[in-house]
Amino acid sequence: MQCYQWLLFDADGTLFDYERAEATALEQAFGLIGVAFDPSYLPTYQRINQALWQAVERGEITPGVVKLRRFELLLEAIGVASSAAALSAHYLECLAACSELIEDASEVLQALHGKYRIAILTNGLQVVQRGRLARSVIRDHIADIIISEEIGFAKPAKEYFNIALTRLGNPSVREVLMIGDGWASDIQGAVQYGIDACWYNPKKKSRPTSPKITREIASLRELLEWLE
Repeated sequence: MQCYQWLLFDADGTLFDYERAEATALEQAFGLIGVAFDPSYLPTYQRINQALWQAVERGEITPGVVKLRRFELLLEAIGVASSAAALSAHYLECLAACSELIEDASEVLQALHGKYRIAILTNGLQVVQRGRLARSVIRDHIADIIISEEIGFAKPAKEYFNIALTRLGNPSVREVLMIGDGWASDIQGAVQYGIDACWYNPKKKSRPTSPKITREIASLRELLEWLE
């Protein structure tokens, strides 16, 4: 088995329960701008938000653009006349306060901490990711968090991984394992850079035929069986 020194985890959907946090924060944000929340707003928001983040992964826009644009498009789609800037600000505050973790994430990181160095690589926004990590029980297990908004590049770009590995002290790619749920950003980005990749696939989606990956898991606990 390859002897890894660093485990690089994606944040949203891999360590943090983003779906739950997203739903909670969106409803809270609408309440804070005085607009009654309709459950149909959530899937509309998710569709818009996903499309914008995919554009970030393709290098077409920056994470900073997503902050406001997704709420401009959402308010337009649902026919609500309100401030997109205010909704965005409240949403980010609420989301940063949601630090709920994926099942077993805390126990797995606690077990791996000390045997490996652990970092988070995320395409998220600074205020959300740093705020959430600061409130989380896993914060002491994380050596660094590399956030796309802060460094000016997003996964899967080579430049993102260049900066990330430099921040981590320039380990050999052979000593690094990327673990994430995002096929394009986490898995393809890592493999194209020369880093081993473990696809976290709890919903058991169909695996693309390429690129070849090191491992696929449906539960974070499987990492203990493999890496301990």
